Amino acid sequence: MAPSFDWWVKEIYRGTPVIVKMENPNWSISELSSPEDDEFAEARKGGKGKNAKQITWVLLLKAHRAAGCLTYLASATARLSAAVRRRIAAGRMDSDSGESPTLPRRFYTCIKIFLWLSIILLAFEIAAYLIGWHVSPPNLHGFKFPSSFGVRSLFGSIYASWLSFRMTYIAPLLQFLANACVVLFLVQSADRFILCVGCFWIRFKRIKPVAKAIADDLEGGKYSPMVLIQMPMCNEKEVYQQSIAAVCNLDWPKSNLLIQVLDDSDDPTTQALIREEVKKWEQSGVQIIYRHRIIRDGYKAGNLKSAMHCSYVKEYEFVAIFDADFQPTPDFLKLTVPHFKGNEELALVQARWSFINKDENLLTRLQNINLCFHFEVEQQVNGVFINFFGFNGTAGVWRIKALEDSGGWLERTTVEDMDIAVRAHLKGWKFIFLNDVECQCELPESYEAYRKQQHRWHSGPMQLFRLCLPDIIRSKIAFWKKANLIFLFFLLRKLILPFYSFTLFCIILPMTMFVPEAELPAWVVCYIPATMSFLNILPSPRSFPFIVPYLLFENTMSVTKFNAMISGLFKLGSAYEWVVTKKSGRSSEGDLLSLSELKHRRGGSAPELNYITKELATLPKKEPKKKHNRIYRKELTLAFLLLTAAARSLLSAQGLHFYFLLFQGISFLLVGLDLIGEQIE
Repeated sequence: MAPSFDWWVKEIYRGTPVIVKMENPNWSISELSSPEDDEFAEARKGGKGKNAKQITWVLLLKAHRAAGCLTYLASATARLSAAVRRRIAAGRMDSDSGESPTLPRRFYTCIKIFLWLSIILLAFEIAAYLIGWHVSPPNLHGFKFPSSFGVRSLFGSIYASWLSFRMTYIAPLLQFLANACVVLFLVQSADRFILCVGCFWIRFKRIKPVAKAIADDLEGGKYSPMVLIQMPMCNEKEVYQQSIAAVCNLDWPKSNLLIQVLDDSDDPTTQALIREEVKKWEQSGVQIIYRHRIIRDGYKAGNLKSAMHCSYVKEYEFVAIFDADFQPTPDFLKLTVPHFKGNEELALVQARWSFINKDENLLTRLQNINLCFHFEVEQQVNGVFINFFGFNGTAGVWRIKALEDSGGWLERTTVEDMDIAVRAHLKGWKFIFLNDVECQCELPESYEAYRKQQHRWHSGPMQLFRLCLPDIIRSKIAFWKKANLIFLFFLLRKLILPFYSFTLFCIILPMTMFVPEAELPAWVVCYIPATMSFLNILPSPRSFPFIVPYLLFENTMSVTKFNAMISGLFKLGSAYEWVVTKKSGRSSEGDLLSLSELKHRRGGSAPELNYITKELATLPKKEPKKKHNRIYRKELTLAFLLLTAAARSLLSAQGLHFYFLLFQGISFLLVGLDLIGEQIE
């Protein structure tokens, strides 16, 4: 007996009438009739007439949506093509940015050699494929050319020699390198997984540093130690005003708080603006000092070191450091300083960063994923289980006694924050990381700024490792702490990660397409990287739609990180170059409004524009540097290398490898044309 479909007819006509409106002028506006219509009654009896109309409207609606999607894709493609044409027509290369060219040129030359070899080999393999020599990797050993091909021919002889040479000499070496990189990859993945397990355990057990019960002391003013605030900045006129305002509004007894604005700007206009802002807050009753160095030795480390030599610093017990774009909340000191009471071994309390512009563009979204994992997992786990992590350079409070005991700020590397943290750890001091205390800041929005920042962050640790290794070995800390510093903190996370990421996915994988006797299994190419990306994105669950772009972008950035790691390890190229990360000065309207209200409440006034105008008129004018999108040659060359390897993988029918190489090549192409970050017209 056939089943009854009466329920379908009943369900169709339940509920309120539906009105479908087409906003596109190519479509007419239509309305479905109500249940009281005669036509509806007929449809209820027959069950066919109305259904056909509804299906028609549904199809029209889907066609309208499809047309909208196609229009959007066509528009996006047109905009992308126009941007590419403008970028190529402008012809601004990464070599025009003023970087030291020695190491980048060598590195770029090596990549170009690989590219030309891959193009030649691809042409060679295509010619052999068209002739009919379909040789798959399992059948290469013992393969003999048919007599009809005639090894007697020149091309056949060359191809046979190439097969013999690559099987005998190239394939074993390439397979050895691939296996070595896979081992390093697995070790690093295991470390990442253990960190994630540790983070899960912290959340499950609700473990977090808790200060001693001093709330009553704070309210009564019994515990309010002398705190020094240092704000190092250099030519950052986009962000100085809201940052100084945020620091001046910290909730702490003003008699026990001193703010040092450490201005290293070489732009007279910026100097005048910052000086006037400091003067305004000083007149409102805040203890704030403006310091300017004429000779900018040692960059940020030299600036902080110079400020610590002031005679009045001896009166203060703690120092909090905020970079120019950081805006602490008013209760920042009340949430951090209490952890020092009764804990004489504690040297540093580090707060977490939050980002004002994390949703500005794709580049800032991908950075947010990385930094969320860094703070939520790496810093928190290391802080809870071993009381040590790398100081982030800002949004932290130091015990001045610990700074002095560790040797103070040194200008020997570009990561002075990591340097002082390692030396303090070797002296036996402990650190605390507060994951629930946040300090707002900005992410670099342009690829050029992000690239230079990452170069400094990855060359500096290698400089420090080379300098600190003898001190680590001779130190009196426990053996497991020495092992953690050498093998995990430096080698695995700072050296091995960029090394295998670049070598395995950007060099070895494309080469295995041209030397198919050496193989990389699918789980190395796809499954484990996808799993690691999934773990990395867990601390920022809203970023899950970007998991694939994140995986591809991390491999793309391995070029810059590998280059920086090599330059720092061997003191090459621009290893000691310090470039201040460009800021855009973004802040939410709510932040600006609250700061404005606080200024009026404290009796502050707006900047004296007339005074500033007169002072600036007497200063020499300096041409502002214009920002440009650039073409990055290394990334573009690697893009063509990976796309060439993707074309070669089609001949051997390696589907998964083809898709990975194709999308990774497109990722390199987009980054090489500077289409991922801020677009400057």
